[in-house]
Amino acid sequence: MSYGLNIDRINKHAKYFMRFLDVLPANLASHDCTRGTIVFFAVCGLDVLNSLDLITEARRKHIIDWIYGNLVTPRPEHRCCSGFQGGRFVMIKNDNEELLENVRCFQWGHLAMTYTSIGILVTLGDDLSRLDRKIIVDGVAAVQRSDGSFSACIDGSEHDMRFVFCAAAICHMLDYWGDVNKEKMYQFIMNSIRYDHGFSQHTSGEGHGGTTYCALAALELSGQLNRISAAALEDIKRWCIFRQVNGFQGRPNKPADTCYSFWIGAALQILNAFHLTDFDSNRSYVLETQDNVVGGFAKWPQSTTDPFHTYLGICGLTFTEKGGESLLAEIMPSLNISKRAYENLKILHSKWSFQNVEDGYQGTYRNLAKELTETKISVEEDELVTSPLIRAQ
Repeated sequence: MSYGLNIDRINKHAKYFMRFLDVLPANLASHDCTRGTIVFFAVCGLDVLNSLDLITEARRKHIIDWIYGNLVTPRPEHRCCSGFQGGRFVMIKNDNEELLENVRCFQWGHLAMTYTSIGILVTLGDDLSRLDRKIIVDGVAAVQRSDGSFSACIDGSEHDMRFVFCAAAICHMLDYWGDVNKEKMYQFIMNSIRYDHGFSQHTSGEGHGGTTYCALAALELSGQLNRISAAALEDIKRWCIFRQVNGFQGRPNKPADTCYSFWIGAALQILNAFHLTDFDSNRSYVLETQDNVVGGFAKWPQSTTDPFHTYLGICGLTFTEKGGESLLAEIMPSLNISKRAYENLKILHSKWSFQNVEDGYQGTYRNLAKELTETKISVEEDELVTSPLIRAQ
């Protein structure tokens, strides 16, 4: 049986997210080191539910301060490891310098945590003034591999399409690409297209719904989606559309899963092709996975809910009606945050752009003033000399 969304269920899902801002249940204990992602699902989920006002001003400030407390910046003459961690598990206070030095060996930014942390800050209305954009993007560039892919962090990490997306999202949100090699990133993405026109995690493997989203979003965020031929885009659209069974599956011959209503749905939104899907069938499947007693969504009906599938399920529902689900906020598909948060981000981009222009003008004026100060101007009889080589006319 399908249960539609109404105010009562919206409130239950909102309370479900609020609980994850207080305590993690035992079955999520293994995610303690990635708390930043769970906070992202909760905060951004409340935003999409139009329930962000449940977070008081005091708690909003506390969350923002907690996020900044997870920020890692490199010390002079040390390798670049900037970015956010998922928690403060290695951020200790101690007078023992030897202990601190050992701990610093494990303090480095993580691309997924950096992406979700910036997303949280923007959603909560922070102006990102405590971030050094260049240092953060230096950390992104430091984990780019020679094949164009990205590792999650500088030590002991996988490198695949998930982190290509995180890298592109970070640079786009900060409106700065620095030393990130977009051309190599593009080549890695294109080399990951499989025979059936889905994208895989690496340059070999099976096409996958989540990976296909990551590839397309990274291309759009880096301004390179238009480099794919029209014929290739049609093939990718076809692969995505064929992932619908009732809801969407991640790979051929797999069951539908709530999260792919976002991964595949958002990929089709980026390709302007979601209108080719069966809205009602997808919507019905996602709604069947919700817990109508305590809130939340699961990957399958009659399964255990979790914040990951709850957030992506709700985001997937925003695509299923013309103009979006009436009780839900519209989202920006390639960044997976609300359009409202993205508008806040664009205001920051305009501010940074103006500051760059202003700094450029000020730099020009400073240089001009310096040149004028250093130029010896002398008047000899009726002749004005402004340079030893050029006489005034």
